[in-house]
Amino acid sequence: MHTDADMPAWRRLRQLSIAAGIGSAIAFIVAGLATRLQMFGDGSIFSYAVAAQDAWTFHWHNISGRMFSYVYAYIPAEAVVGLTGSATAGIAVYGLLHFSAPLLGLLLTYAADRGKDRTIFVFACLSTACLCPLVYGAPTEMWMAHALFWPAIATCLYAPVNARGNIAIFALLLALVFTHEGAIIFAAAILFVVFLRGWRDAIFVRTVAAFALAMAIWLIVKLTLRPDDYIAGVLGAAAYKFIDIANLTEPAFVLIAAIIAIDDLLTIMLRKVAPLKTYALSLIVCVMLLAAYWFWFDKSLLAEHRYNLRTVLLILTPAFGLVATIAAMNENTRVQSPLTFLPTLATALERACNPRVIFSAIALTLLVHTVETTKFVWVWTQYKSAIAVLAAGTASDPTLGDPAFVSSKRIDPALNRLSWHSTTPYLSVLLAPEMKPTRLVVDPGTGYFWLPCDTAKQSEQRSAALPAESRRLIRTYSCLHR
Repeated sequence: MHTDADMPAWRRLRQLSIAAGIGSAIAFIVAGLATRLQMFGDGSIFSYAVAAQDAWTFHWHNISGRMFSYVYAYIPAEAVVGLTGSATAGIAVYGLLHFSAPLLGLLLTYAADRGKDRTIFVFACLSTACLCPLVYGAPTEMWMAHALFWPAIATCLYAPVNARGNIAIFALLLALVFTHEGAIIFAAAILFVVFLRGWRDAIFVRTVAAFALAMAIWLIVKLTLRPDDYIAGVLGAAAYKFIDIANLTEPAFVLIAAIIAIDDLLTIMLRKVAPLKTYALSLIVCVMLLAAYWFWFDKSLLAEHRYNLRTVLLILTPAFGLVATIAAMNENTRVQSPLTFLPTLATALERACNPRVIFSAIALTLLVHTVETTKFVWVWTQYKSAIAVLAAGTASDPTLGDPAFVSSKRIDPALNRLSWHSTTPYLSVLLAPEMKPTRLVVDPGTGYFWLPCDTAKQSEQRSAALPAESRRLIRTYSCLHR
């Protein structure tokens, strides 16, 4: 139980969590649309597919288990292209929908969370602010999975036991499992936290039934819509990379863990020296250490490896959900739990948690995210300009297969850290004036090619929103390799 003396600190921590979550969710949209970050990485081919009104044929039929993202972001965006004839408008709508997912998820969580203090919503905000910036900009459907996890968990816990509540739970769990294969772990985590309230409880029974039905539909779709042979092996390799624990050694994540550990150590040391200013002094020292690191030693850039940090979401999102659920349970609910040790565990955790230490940890995490994301977006802006210059220029590298091709290796290596080898040609089309490049920018080191020749030929004939010459360049490039 929290003491009266700690209550102001807990209130400030709650306010910080909500402000950080909502603020981050809004910043994702503003920065993403302002810099057209939806085109980063695989986002280039996804954006090009929207402009071509052919996202399903280009790629999404290969990942049918992630159909929610296609329905949510791609169908509306392609509809805009069809209605307006503007590829630019469709890509902007795609970006808006993609980057809005965390904010919409928080709004749904707020509506679904009927707990006394909306604890699930507070943790959803905290998770959004602390975890989502790690993968921000990376074209991963785990972005959508995280956004749906929180309203799903709140709905499973608090929706009324009636037909409307049951339908809402089924709809959210169905949408969740169709975001990404990793979201099945999220759904399993939801089953576990609901189980904490009692396996005979109607809330648990209906959640199990909804999950079973959602997974049956998922399995049927996966067995019916199989990926092409070319991409099946790539998906397998990507799945292994997704669960690779070595991803946790990425410098930005290590930096966050290290500075939090240093803050905790300083807090322990300073309690004897300056008991009244312990937390403030510790936080100031940590900020100074971070500033020194960034100014004198830092040479890293969290760009391509944002994709690898999906592993952090996979591990920590369910952990946040578990802690949120336990925190939201009252004493009577904890006593009735099938896990008889839960009341003792919850009390021990509450006593061990210091709101001032947690406040500092969140503040430091937000500072690291702000700096690392700013660095990323700044270099991304310069990289786009470099691609646009090449695409509109006259330099040529015919050895790449065509006189209209130019090598991306001509770009400064410091900027080329933003390159995503397989999608550079599509990005060069999207960034060229009026989407009419004089040169298609090609990475000579890529070993993966998105479009089969036949698909590129069909797109050349029917993708009217894209300039004909651009379609011809993409067809030429595709037919050289597939």
